[in-house]
Amino acid sequence: MPETEEFVATGRRKTSVARIRMTPGSGKIDINGRSFEDYFPTVPLQNVVLQPLQSAKAVNAYDLWINTSGGGAMGQAGAAQLAIARALLQVDGNLRGLLKSEGLLRRDPRMKERKKSGQPGARKRFQFSKR
Repeated sequence: MPETEEFVATGRRKTSVARIRMTPGSGKIDINGRSFEDYFPTVPLQNVVLQPLQSAKAVNAYDLWINTSGGGAMGQAGAAQLAIARALLQVDGNLRGLLKSEGLLRRDPRMKERKKSGQPGARKRFQFSKR
């Protein structure tokens, strides 16, 4: 039985991590054992995940198995977007310029700022009393 080509990649955003397996196929997307439309019910979230595939004109060319954890829906969608873009680079290195110009290969470094001790939050201060 011949081994089909499988591309594995990881993407992160905020506290979310997405690990994907991509194989040539018909465009089926499975996220954490659920269908793509079921896991990301809104169109904007679906567009975030599909953007690298749309840029590369490969929407129905690959089957994706995505495992996400941590964070919220938007963070998981952003992590999946980066993972898909990285996997597409493994498929075809010539896509680098296209994906890079769209900003799909840059990991979003913004994280939640840590809470500081002696204060109620990261930047918030307790009310100042002069007397």
